[in-house]
Amino acid sequence: MPDDTILRVAVTAPVPGLFDYLPPADGSTTPLVRGLRLRVPFGGGTRIGFLWEVVQVSERAPALLKPALALLDSEPLLSAAELALLAWAADYYQHPLGEVLALALPVRLRRGEALRPPRLDGWRLTHAGQTATTAPRAHRQTRLMELLRAHPDGLSRKQLQTTLDDPGPLLLRLARQSWIERCEVPIQQTPQLGPPLHADQASAVAAVVAALGGFRAFLLEGVTGSGKTEVYLHLIERVLACGGQILILVPEIGLTPQLQRRLTRRLSARVALLHSGLAEGKREADWFAARAGTAAVVLGTRSAVFTPLPRLALILVDEEHDLSFKQQEGLRYSARDLAVWRARQCGCPVVLGSATPSLETLRNAAAGRYTRLPLPLRAGGASSPRLDLIDLRSVHLQAGLSPALIRLLRENLAAGQQSLLFLNRRGYAPRLTCHACGWVGGCPQCDARLTLHQGERLLWCHHCGHRQPQPERCPACGRIELRALGQGTERLEQALTELFGEVPLARIDRDSTRRRGSLERLLEEARTGHYPLLLGTQMLAKGHHFPEVTLVGILDLDQGLYGADYRASERMAQLVIQVAGRAGRAHKPGRVVLQTRHPEHPLLQTLIHQGYGAFAALALEERQLAQLPPFSAQALLRAEAPAAVAPQVFLEAALAAAGELPPGLQLWGPVPAPMERRADRYRAHLLVQADARSTLQVFLGGWVAALYRLPAGRRIRWSLDVDPQEMV
Repeated sequence: MPDDTILRVAVTAPVPGLFDYLPPADGSTTPLVRGLRLRVPFGGGTRIGFLWEVVQVSERAPALLKPALALLDSEPLLSAAELALLAWAADYYQHPLGEVLALALPVRLRRGEALRPPRLDGWRLTHAGQTATTAPRAHRQTRLMELLRAHPDGLSRKQLQTTLDDPGPLLLRLARQSWIERCEVPIQQTPQLGPPLHADQASAVAAVVAALGGFRAFLLEGVTGSGKTEVYLHLIERVLACGGQILILVPEIGLTPQLQRRLTRRLSARVALLHSGLAEGKREADWFAARAGTAAVVLGTRSAVFTPLPRLALILVDEEHDLSFKQQEGLRYSARDLAVWRARQCGCPVVLGSATPSLETLRNAAAGRYTRLPLPLRAGGASSPRLDLIDLRSVHLQAGLSPALIRLLRENLAAGQQSLLFLNRRGYAPRLTCHACGWVGGCPQCDARLTLHQGERLLWCHHCGHRQPQPERCPACGRIELRALGQGTERLEQALTELFGEVPLARIDRDSTRRRGSLERLLEEARTGHYPLLLGTQMLAKGHHFPEVTLVGILDLDQGLYGADYRASERMAQLVIQVAGRAGRAHKPGRVVLQTRHPEHPLLQTLIHQGYGAFAALALEERQLAQLPPFSAQALLRAEAPAAVAPQVFLEAALAAAGELPPGLQLWGPVPAPMERRADRYRAHLLVQADARSTLQVFLGGWVAALYRLPAGRRIRWSLDVDPQEMV
């Protein structure tokens, strides 16, 4: 290569910009193209970087340039389109490019290890010039028997089964003789037929199918139980018939098992699964399968939006409104928004599905940027549940349960029906206090109360993770008059056991589902009606099908009506409708009751009597009057440090670095965070708001570069959140 060749590298480090290096001194003849991984010296050690461009002139003096240590790839691991997606994400969310590029790779490749094929799950046999593929276990056994009949040694069924269970020397000898080779093969099966589509479903499928081959964004707006998943399945079948790949994004790991089961029952294609709960080897194998095109369907959580897919033809985002699609650390991206951008980039449709669309998505639909596909009726003739309010004012509660709700539970159990109670607070009680002196158990590291987990006899901070033993006596006065105030799911479980005796009950929250596989087991048992009583947090609210549930009780959602975050009422409404959607999904009518101390609240009244659409219209009017998103664009600069004054000093310097603001842009703050001290660090915020997204992006481009140069920034930890979803 020419002597004046200079490599501009995006290094996987929390610093912006590209860094110049000389080519490795190993004499490699690999063509230098964008996306190749390199190992480079950086600071006092080494880092992995990605070649971004080759230039002949550097801004640094030639004597200061160091050679890269090694070129790690013979060709880029990601395509030009995939690199462009990641570069756009780095630019939009103002995050170092090298760290963003690394996010798209399995952990082993991020560390700089060599690209190698994953563990393979089948055999390819070659005989008389023909090649055949076989799938594992039963399918593999049958096909191997057919293809090995001609082998001169011959194999009995017993010998073959032994060989399949333990390959040993027999298959190795066949491989040396070029009779077989390892290959990666999906298990082929006869797909099941789905139920016939009703008119609205068929119309939605037809609209998306007509758009295949080009970009178009759709909002599949269906009431809970309307059959959105069946629409997805029909679309997937149509895309598979054309040889395309499909990316399906869901907000949480807990939603993947039941959807994966439906996909594998209906499809003959391989389904790759990508989320953080998988073993690293399994996750990497599925990533390779997607990249190679052998996995036609990819199902995953938010990070799956970066998966390499050479034949991507359709993107589906289920429960698009869900907060979990927004990453809250590192690259603070929205997987939903990146899915739309990726669909536009590669020229394919994207379908955003929800019973409670986000206000941003509804705004895009109203502006004509998204095409609405309504599913206003429940599938199979099921009726929407009846919603009622229970006024808690002047009512004596038993572990958070009103007498009216207890009566309804008794009636439902007597009728042999299944009931579900929703309380979005785990643990036994959110507060432990001394009745004698007023002491309250607080977290020593946060401005927060410690939650009592009585089963484990612990006081636990749900914000920083601090845990300490439950005291026998008051730490302040030594008296034994300690009281647990408020209700969590653990306390509610105890109360239900006292009320209903031996009735089988399942509690589903983060505490009861820590063991691998426990969540899937509990959800499956709940679906089959094994537990007449179900109790849980928002893990129960999203997308699960419980056909036997006819009564849903929603406890303690009032904080959403008066939350400090302007999005609190939107989150509350979405949660209410999602939880309510678990009732009456089969042919039995459902009923939903909400306990509240504010039954007259206008947003709550609108939601109960007119539905989510009317609520969202009213909420959008309020947002427009206040010029809040989606009628403006925001970015939140967060700062934190062990000393209380340091974040404020940095944010004051950041405010000064902004200089004269362009028209239509304001900076608000700095102010302490709603929870100022968390995990022994003090936190403060500075909010940037612009009338237009383009105005915000132009401003951020120059401002963030200035932030990296601020001396005060070296003494604190700071981050920028573009399009923040939480002001915490």
